[in-house]
Amino acid sequence: MDERSSVLQELRRESLDIYNRLHSIADDAAFVAHVHEFYPALPLVPNLRCGAWYTDPAIASNVPAYFKSTDGHFNNWSFNLRRPNLHLLPLIAEHHGIVLVDSTRAGKRIPDALSKTVPIWCAVVNRAIARRFPGPDGNAWDTALYTPPGAVSAQEHHQIEQRIDAWADALFNSSFELPALPAPLRPFWITPATTTFPSFPTFEPLPFHPVICLSASRPSDDTRRLGGFGYIQGSGDDHELWSMGLTPTHYWRHTTALLAASRSELPGVIRTILSSDCGDGTLTTDEHPLTERGGVTSIAKVGGRMKLCTFRELGRARWDEDEAYVFLPATPDSSHLPQDQEVTDARRLVLPLAPRIKNHLTLTLLPRALPFIGEQLALGQNVYVVCGGETTNEEAEVGDEGVAVLLTALVLFFCGEGVLRPPQFASPAELPETVLEMSEASTEMKEVEQRRGKVVIPPGIDKTCIRTRLEWIIACRPGVNPARATLKRVNEFLMSGEHGRR
Repeated sequence: MDERSSVLQELRRESLDIYNRLHSIADDAAFVAHVHEFYPALPLVPNLRCGAWYTDPAIASNVPAYFKSTDGHFNNWSFNLRRPNLHLLPLIAEHHGIVLVDSTRAGKRIPDALSKTVPIWCAVVNRAIARRFPGPDGNAWDTALYTPPGAVSAQEHHQIEQRIDAWADALFNSSFELPALPAPLRPFWITPATTTFPSFPTFEPLPFHPVICLSASRPSDDTRRLGGFGYIQGSGDDHELWSMGLTPTHYWRHTTALLAASRSELPGVIRTILSSDCGDGTLTTDEHPLTERGGVTSIAKVGGRMKLCTFRELGRARWDEDEAYVFLPATPDSSHLPQDQEVTDARRLVLPLAPRIKNHLTLTLLPRALPFIGEQLALGQNVYVVCGGETTNEEAEVGDEGVAVLLTALVLFFCGEGVLRPPQFASPAELPETVLEMSEASTEMKEVEQRRGKVVIPPGIDKTCIRTRLEWIIACRPGVNPARATLKRVNEFLMSGEHGRR
């Protein structure tokens, strides 16, 4: 019995191995390319992260989407203002529609992200825009909720419908800017089982912008393909668990070599690819249009006075004498940090991260970073917050600590209209011991803290104020999605305890 169980486990392990997965991805990507040929004028947009495996960079848009399946799970439906995807609207308006690419594992034909999250998004955006730009004939603007009947029951559709207006109100009342779309959004669905693709006339304007939800993977039947591999539905999902370090960028750059390798040769080929891409330094986010970053991010609401980026992105940016830098490296070793003779120590602050130290964000990073940022802004400098992306991993995003520092600075130093307000500093004698007597701080850093003092928290800060500043960041960098625990620490720093009383 044990031997039989061992054999079954080995067969299952082989059926889900990386050889089968990469060939399954290639099979699904061929179907995506076929759909793109049917809609050549519509941008092909991957829904990160899974969708990037199925969209060839040669035909894909460089603007990704961020629709989460969890926002469409039963009884957990949501329009998440931290993932509003409003950056897609200009692209949709320009090309009169888009094709969104995603997939799902065995058990479903369409992922929840495409069957429910995207329909919710379309209906909410349509209703919010209809309120923001009311036309002479309000009935002409379609604000209905559309869901695929085969994937969403009538009862579930009705339950979602009851929540659309509340989500539209939240979007309407947020700080996000809504464009005046020429037509409402309308979702459609395509799967490998679709026999007839939706067609749209090209000789006259459509009364809607089609948002075509393309589910790349077909339901798995555990049958061998002619190519000699076992097909796996939704192979690109959770690639950290199976990819051996490969990312969509590696896959599309070395597709021929990866698919030509035998099952036994494949691990060695992957190790060679990862080693060569790491060693030659040519694998950058600029080469691949399916990136979550567009380089250094300037916060538009404050006129670019605050910027956010990873170390990799900063390495490709031009240094400027009117800019200061807050570096948040993962290790105390600063030898790998960007160096420039024009950037003096007075305009750069290095604060190594220490995630294992309790309350490191609120007791160390924020108390040290904020006085520096306030001083530099008062001197007319623009300030970079640089965190994450210190390795060759092109998928690395800005760390939560960097977002927290930027978010807190936006709350403290800029009013609701984005205008800079002069920072106020407490005298050294008023500083709490928890700030001045930090065990990890060097004597030199303590002296700097005492000289600069602590930023005084202005009155009137609440969760709405903090949420609005976070929306400013997300509007410019849609991939930002800090953990709830990080946002809770920011709220505590700004609204409670010693800081709140000031």
